[in-house]
Amino acid sequence: MVARGEIARFWSLESLHMVSSDGGTESCALVDDNGSEEDYSYEDLCQANPRYLQPGGEQLAINELISDGSVVCAEALWDHVTMDDQELGFKAGDVIQVLEASNKDWWWGRSEEKEAWFPASFVRLRVNQEELSENSSSTQGEEQQEDAGTTRHKHSESKQQMRTNVIQEIMNTERVYIKHLKDICEGYIRQCRKHTGMFTVAQLATIFGNIEDIYKFQRKFLKDLEKQYNKDEPHLSEIGSCFLQHQEGFAIYSEYCNNHPGACTELSGLMKQSRYRHFFEACRLLQQMIDIAIDGFLLTPVQKICKYPLQLAELLKYTTQEHSDYNNIKAAYEAMKNVACLINERKRKLESIDKIARWQVSIVGWEGQDILDRSSELIHSGELTRITKQGKSQQRTFFLFDHQLVSCKKDLLRRDMLYYRGRMDMDDMELVDLEDGRDKDWNLSVKNAFKLVSKTTDEAHLFCAKKQEDKARWLQACADERRRVQEDREMGMEISENQKKLAMLNAQKAGHGKSKGYSGCPVAPPHQSLHPVHQRHVTVPTSIPQQQVFALAEPKRKPSLFWHTFNKLTPFKK
Repeated sequence: MVARGEIARFWSLESLHMVSSDGGTESCALVDDNGSEEDYSYEDLCQANPRYLQPGGEQLAINELISDGSVVCAEALWDHVTMDDQELGFKAGDVIQVLEASNKDWWWGRSEEKEAWFPASFVRLRVNQEELSENSSSTQGEEQQEDAGTTRHKHSESKQQMRTNVIQEIMNTERVYIKHLKDICEGYIRQCRKHTGMFTVAQLATIFGNIEDIYKFQRKFLKDLEKQYNKDEPHLSEIGSCFLQHQEGFAIYSEYCNNHPGACTELSGLMKQSRYRHFFEACRLLQQMIDIAIDGFLLTPVQKICKYPLQLAELLKYTTQEHSDYNNIKAAYEAMKNVACLINERKRKLESIDKIARWQVSIVGWEGQDILDRSSELIHSGELTRITKQGKSQQRTFFLFDHQLVSCKKDLLRRDMLYYRGRMDMDDMELVDLEDGRDKDWNLSVKNAFKLVSKTTDEAHLFCAKKQEDKARWLQACADERRRVQEDREMGMEISENQKKLAMLNAQKAGHGKSKGYSGCPVAPPHQSLHPVHQRHVTVPTSIPQQQVFALAEPKRKPSLFWHTFNKLTPFKK
């Protein structure tokens, strides 16, 4: 049986992955700024029991912990948005209890009283798993038998050990991460530059982005971490100042993450040709790299920047307020959380632009610029009655995006078909809430109404909702739209022109030859029957979820039910 705290000793997937293709172990050389190398043995890097370094060892260890009665928890690295009731949806930072991990891609878990499948690559196992299980196994009677002083002493020792575990995880994963970055720069980029007939300078810039700058930055960061690391008493290490000292340097990850979708697209195109597949595999073998494809290596910086706030949050949890590093750790956590938030928000927007592009293609008679030229997110949609100054009413379906409000008319016979009827510039509009009764300006009796009034002209638009709740939702949505536009401006949140054009091109290709209307969109396959985890044969999803920003390295998503239910007019509802 696995010891209850065993999982804390193989830390993370990075540590587990440091196994050579022949089953042996590798040493990692850390290059400092002076060009010298400091060698780390494999044991120094991951401090793991060798039995868990074999293929499938992580799943074996987790399942043995679960069968032993331990509670195994994981924290979400990023959002998993799904409309499939077979899958477990969660947000970055949520805690999921792992109930079954025999499949390497899909694990069975529980979150907020729901049990379902979730992608293993979206989570990070907690370092200190024993806390929940030990706390739950202790009884009130046992607590009363212990002397108060003894209890405090044991708690202090336990907290020190848990802080040690987290500190060691941070150090170990940093060292392994440096090895991954070195392999990318020396194993792939160096070889690609030698083969000018296969790669142009522009292609290499697209595929690898600024990863060499990240490698240089992370070497300096790790060098400072090592100076602050107390090898004899790790719980006394003061590493918070390192994160604060380098917090501005982490901004280089924004460029890499912005470039990553384009890298996935470029690499995916090359991988369709066998000579490129063979070339990249030869690079991996020549560098004696671990058995991960190039797209997996290129994903590691994105994973790493999302993992920092989770590690720091756990470190803060086990750092007492009296600890000399407490304030720095707290500040470092907030700083790294802001960096990860920006990346997560960008990822969410990238996921939505494909849906928006497909939506536009489905609209009959679209006029003017593409919706993606100015917008990247649908905030709200629904039916409103638009009233003219002459008292004429028009029933329309409205879609509120950032920067613009689009008006459409439903087909009388095919209710799933929409015709384009115009749009309004929300940057130029001011929202005016109207009380029920007679409007003085228009001399009309209104109910559940509001206006959008131009800031630069005398243009005004009057809208009425069916219910008071509908009006409240629209008022809130308009406020949200202004707030999100402001936040995007402050964070420098922009989608590149190439990504917008690619989304529109893909949508047009997908819609070519299909009839207009939502019914032309792909229909999801029927639900498969899922069995309880305790049964002998467990049916896992046949495909793996895809997040657009991680198009190659993360598992691929099943066709969504989103378009199958689009006639409900809530296409981007969260």
